[in-house]
Amino acid sequence: MDFTLTEEQKAVRDAARDFAQQSLLPGVIERDSKMIFPTEQIKEMAQLGFLGMMVDPAYGGGGMDTISYALAMEELSKIDNSCSVIMSVNNSLVCWGIEKYGTEEQKQKYLTKLSTGEIIGAFCLSEPEAGSDATSQRTTAIDQGDHYILNGTKNWITNGGSSSIHIVIAQSDIEKGHRGINAFIVDTSLDGVNIGAKEDKLGIRSSDTHTIMYSDVKVPKENRIGEDGFGFKFAMQVLSGGRIGIAAQALGIASGAYELAVKYSLEREAFGKPIAKHQAISFKLAEMATDIEAARLMVHKAAKLKDEGKDFTTAAAMAKLMASDVAMKHTVEAVQVHGGYGFVKEYHVERLMRDAKITQIYEGTSEIQKLVIARDILKTK
Repeated sequence: MDFTLTEEQKAVRDAARDFAQQSLLPGVIERDSKMIFPTEQIKEMAQLGFLGMMVDPAYGGGGMDTISYALAMEELSKIDNSCSVIMSVNNSLVCWGIEKYGTEEQKQKYLTKLSTGEIIGAFCLSEPEAGSDATSQRTTAIDQGDHYILNGTKNWITNGGSSSIHIVIAQSDIEKGHRGINAFIVDTSLDGVNIGAKEDKLGIRSSDTHTIMYSDVKVPKENRIGEDGFGFKFAMQVLSGGRIGIAAQALGIASGAYELAVKYSLEREAFGKPIAKHQAISFKLAEMATDIEAARLMVHKAAKLKDEGKDFTTAAAMAKLMASDVAMKHTVEAVQVHGGYGFVKEYHVERLMRDAKITQIYEGTSEIQKLVIARDILKTK
């Protein structure tokens, strides 16, 4: 496999890096501490094309490959993971799902606005009693002929309060189990869509995470995605692509913490020399660099498989499992390298450590990734 980046991919990476440093870094500590939604930053991301990077230009997108998207995600995630998760959901879970499986009418009506950032979307799968077990949907969408009546509760919804449309996974025929599940595009302006309070989270604090309640929401039949009963398969396919985005986010968290640790260790002196010159610290940095590079190769492999139209499900699960573990492990080490300074907000690494934890949980926990991987490696045994 050729790991050399094209000139276009390098340009995307550099543009994302410059944007993160110039527009995301200022104010990131305050936004995190006060849970301030990054409204202006999201507008800038839309103008730069970050909210619909992989969408066909015919629908207003950038038409870029998945590796370019992963590179941009990594750079933004070094600085502000609240912004990068908003970008990930809109690109991977919402835009890609509609473009891949939606009707032409749905693409013209919704995708053209999502890809340009005129509106942003949310993906509503998790429920109070249906997280990792996504087959246990209690939200219902009952067929009424020309429309469905939607009732239920979704929680942990990123972009829940700021989005104009939700992609909602709901049960239409409980007797059919997961084959009775459907996916719907739900306009948040419809009667019966109620947004709960913003969650007060450990990390990614300026992104908006909400519980959503649907009470007798009348969803037009033309807003169903795919054939009747396609919803569960749709959700699994979309989540596989989304895992590449979250793996890239975790990679960015780890590499951002590593860069801060290197910088600090070269500036901070102890016993007459920079602490980077002490073996205890230099070995930490060496291990961080090695693990991050391994995670990067796995992320790029999954992205390349997706771009080539090959099965990327297992590669994406492996990349997310590896990158999220690397992020958690080495943000902790970055705090350790900083010593007492790592424990205060000013030095940024404590925020990256808090942000890292969610990458082991959302879009499939690490345990679910292991389940996906195990099923694949054992299916022919």
